[in-house]
Amino acid sequence: MLVTGAGRGIGKRLAIGLAKNGFRIGLLGRHKGELDSTKLEIEDNRGFAESYKADVRDLDQVEAAVAAMTNQMGPIHALIANAAVLGPVGPFAQTDPRRWADVLQTNVTGVLNSCRAVLPVMLGRRCGKIVVISGQGACSPRPGFAVYAASKAAVAMFVESLADEVRDHNVQVNSMFPGEAYTSMTDEILGARNTVSAHELEHAENVRMTGGISPEKQTQLAMFLISERSNHLTGKMIHVQDDWKRLEQDNCRMDGYTIRRHAR
Repeated sequence: MLVTGAGRGIGKRLAIGLAKNGFRIGLLGRHKGELDSTKLEIEDNRGFAESYKADVRDLDQVEAAVAAMTNQMGPIHALIANAAVLGPVGPFAQTDPRRWADVLQTNVTGVLNSCRAVLPVMLGRRCGKIVVISGQGACSPRPGFAVYAASKAAVAMFVESLADEVRDHNVQVNSMFPGEAYTSMTDEILGARNTVSAHELEHAENVRMTGGISPEKQTQLAMFLISERSNHLTGKMIHVQDDWKRLEQDNCRMDGYTIRRHAR
């Protein structure tokens, strides 16, 4: 299994949690030191991981990492596309246009590159799971985070579209909304207290104090989405707080758990 953005935040949480449950993990990220830290923590818990330094914004780098991982660990049966950045925080008219590109290239192009790198083998084997990590702004407005929200909404529709393309090849593509968790993004929001709303600051402070959703709960949902138990689900966006366990036995209507459900 390949996890992008595995050196920190949600990606690191999921990589460690999945490794604890017996999965062999390929860790992909921009910073070798962060990847090494995740790998060491996994190995300290008797798990297995290999790290691959690559920038998801560069398709050649991602494809090279996928080729290296395949040579070392065999065909990639599951991808968790997590790598993302928060980008400029505050009123859009006051943000630096030079920072917009990094958000879109990392959060959108990075997901496209990661999927493009693993899909040919998945399609050839007629077997594969892709889970794209979603975020606030995918389904509803998020003032002060317009570029980030736009990137997450774009990715959500990409997931729905790609899922329909590859449905007949037994490859499932879904979005996972992991809920709030204390990460470096939380600190970025708290550090921008002069440009974000009181609501956002209060929410971020609460996440910092409580830690947010537990890693175990996030890992459980990820495990469901990469398992055969979710073979009947594709093109969906599932929140960690949804009653997702019932979906194992109960399929949902075509527009259930999608962006379209919020557009009415």
